[in-house]
Formats: sequence, C-alpha cells, structure tokens
Amino acid sequence: MPTDNKPFAVLTRSRRPRLELGHPWIFANEIERVEGEPGPGGLLEVRDHRGQFLATGYWNPASQIAIRIVAYGPLDAMDEAFFEARFRACQDYRRRFVPDDDSCRLVFGEADFLPGLVVDRFDGVLVVQVLTLGMDQARDAWLSALVRVFAPRGVYERSDVGVRTLEGLEERTGVLYGECPRYLRILENGLTVQVDIEGGQKTGYFFDQRENRAAIAPLMSGWGKRSGISLEERATEEGVRPVPINANGSVVTFPYWDGATVLECFAHTGSFTLHACKYGAKRVTCLDISEHGIDTARTNVADNGFEDRVEFVVADAFEYLREQVKGREERAARAGAEGGANGVKPAAKVDTSKPLGKQGRTWDVIILDPPAFAKTKRAVPGAIRGYKDINLQAMKLINEGGYLVTASCSYHVRPELFMETLLEAARDAGKVLRRIVWNGAGRDHPQLVGVEEGHYLKFGIFEVRSRKAL
Repeated sequence: MPTDNKPFAVLTRSRRPRLELGHPWIFANEIERVEGEPGPGGLLEVRDHRGQFLATGYWNPASQIAIRIVAYGPLDAMDEAFFEARFRACQDYRRRFVPDDDSCRLVFGEADFLPGLVVDRFDGVLVVQVLTLGMDQARDAWLSALVRVFAPRGVYERSDVGVRTLEGLEERTGVLYGECPRYLRILENGLTVQVDIEGGQKTGYFFDQRENRAAIAPLMSGWGKRSGISLEERATEEGVRPVPINANGSVVTFPYWDGATVLECFAHTGSFTLHACKYGAKRVTCLDISEHGIDTARTNVADNGFEDRVEFVVADAFEYLREQVKGREERAARAGAEGGANGVKPAAKVDTSKPLGKQGRTWDVIILDPPAFAKTKRAVPGAIRGYKDINLQAMKLINEGGYLVTASCSYHVRPELFMETLLEAARDAGKVLRRIVWNGAGRDHPQLVGVEEGHYLKFGIFEVRSRKAL
C-alpha cells in the first residue's frame, strides 16, 4: 500500500501496462503528475491513474526514462542493506548457473533488479559501470555492500559511456577501492585471456559471448578430406595406428591437418580466435581495425601457445572483405579468359597481363562479431545496410559447405530483422543458409521476460551452400 508522506507519481490512464508486465522503465510521457517533492535521483512511489500502488523507483526529471523501478513494494531507501540483499541474490544466481567461472558478469542492471548498475568480475577485481543518476547518488551504499558481499581485491569504475549524458552525468573512471592492476588475466573455457580494464572496450571484456564462443567447437575439425588427406593404417614406433596421408601418399606431420581455415573480423581481443585454435583450427586470420585490440590479441595468442597458427591484420573489416571478394572475382574472370573456367570466355575483356594481387582468399569459417551498428532507432536503416554488407561479402568468401558465425549486439535491430537481413544477403550472394545455432547472451546475462531491451544479442551459426551446387 502507498504511504501518505512519500512523494509519488501518478501514471496516465492511456498508457500501455508495461510496468504490470514486468518492464522496469517509466517514460516521462507516461506520467500524469508528480506529487510531493522527490529530489532528482531520489525514490518515489508509482501509482496508477486510480491511485493504486504499483512499485517504487528512483526518478530523474531530466531523463526521458523518468522512473526506474527498484522494488515492487514500499522502499524507504536504497541503503547498504538494500544493496547487500540484491548482491547476495546476484551471487546465488551466478553460483547456480555459472559455477565454474570466477570471472563473469555479476550484476546486469535491470535483469538483476538494479537498473543502471553493471558489475563484471575479473580475477578478483570488480569493474563497475554506473549509468543513471539514481545509482550515481547511491554510490557510497552500493560500494560498501559490493565490497562486503564479494570481497574483491579492488573495484574500478568504467563509467566512460555516452549514455550518462542523457542522465545529466559526466563520464568518470578510476579506482574506487583497493588495488586495480590495469591488466588482468582470466580463464574462459580453459583459455587464458588478458583483460585491459582501463583501455579495453566497455568494462574491458565481453562475457556475453562466452557460451557462443564455445559453440564453434564442432566447426573447427573435419576438413582434412577436402585437402585430399585420409587416414591409413601404418606401422609407427607406437605400433600400427591410423596416420594422415596426403594425395601423394606422404605422411602429413602437421598436427592440425584436419582443422578449418578461419577468419575472425572485429576480433577485439581475439576471443573467437583463441577458441578456434583451442578446438583445432588449422589457420586463423585475426582482424581488427584497432592496433590496441590486435596487440591484446597477440598477447592472448602467445599466452595460449597458438602463435604458429594465427596471422594478425589491422584493417577495416568492410574494406578487407570487399578487397577479398574483388580479388576472387578477378581470379575467376582471369581463369575464364584463359579457358580455365570450363572454357567459358568472360563477357568483358580481361587484361591477363596485369599481375594478380594477394586478395581473393577464402576460408572454411568466417566469424563476424561487430560492435553495435545502431545505438538509436534512427540508426537502424544504416545499421541494416552495414550488417547486410559484411555478411554478404563473408558469404562470398566462405568455401562451399563452410560456416558463417555472425552476431549483432544492436538492441534496436530486433532478432527477426537481423535474420531477414541475413536472408537478403544470402539471396544476393546466391547462397542457401542452414541454421545450426541461434542464441542470445550467456547465462550470466539473465533476461527479464517482457523487457526487450535486455534481449540485445543475436548470435547465429549457419552452414553456407551455393545454390548452384545444390
């Protein structure tokens, strides 16, 4: 029941009942009036147009999202006791569903009933993002509770995100508690990964793709037959055993002869590259536009002993993919001009005296894990063009029967729209897609049903076949 001495907001009669369906945001245009004098960032009760109590939230009159719900009953204050209870619930959830990972997302904002607060744990150091005025003002309370519940050796803030300006807040970073080394090493799926909590993207690493990175394991082996390699029983020092033999009858000594060739674009710290190598890839091209990202990827590859199978490219992924497609088309045209493509001459004259470039490579598996292309609804059309472009070019460069691993973390690009974009790209590339995996974020990123904003990540693995080959 509402109390008489607390400020409260009355919602409009015509609003959609999103709050009753579990959505924790109240927009300014859903509020009929506010009574009392709630301070910006302070708590107030939320009532429907009949005066019926619905929830308690903190409010920011300067934000489009005017109220963010923190409790569905009366709440006097977001004090240490409140945060401690919430954090212990977060801890219990991770212990149940992410039991073997000391490094993971501990607090996921609205999905953990703590809107505006994100906490990641890296080898005992917590990295926090504070996104809203209400959470910024409660800093002392949640910091004390965070230290008490999780006993970290350090807490570092990475609130250097533009969304804070919408809340009237400045960006800020720095040590909040204890010791916070810039570089930390964590374990993910048995791999060592270096995390830069000061200079890395977001909090330093993307935990949301952990399960998806492991999902590429079946794609990384089973390719030797295409290279003419088969297993034959041969006498060895260990006795008679299956030995890989190439088309010339020679023994293949390279241990990863059965592995895939892989291209990872938008590699950031090379997390998919590491997993590809772990699961048996023969050769991986690790590409990112950021020198810093590639430097971190080099360190991660070296730490895991994969240097002999990885090449690094600093380039724009869009340009790189287009260059490879152009090179492939030039090679196909050259082959046709020289009678090498079924003796069919090209429609246009080809200068066969011009030396071919290094472009025109293909891969068994191409991985696309780009940053968000659409931060707002208005950016969606441009984002769709971007997603179609990179996936279209990638499909043209995947060997017949190979695999496209692709993702979108743009919330405003809904799953059905992303899938539609992939289908249009496949149509234009003359490909048929067979879906193998279709996932979202990992289990340490829980999702509230009815809160579409939390369903931001779309991840798919598709077999890519040419229409002409079927």
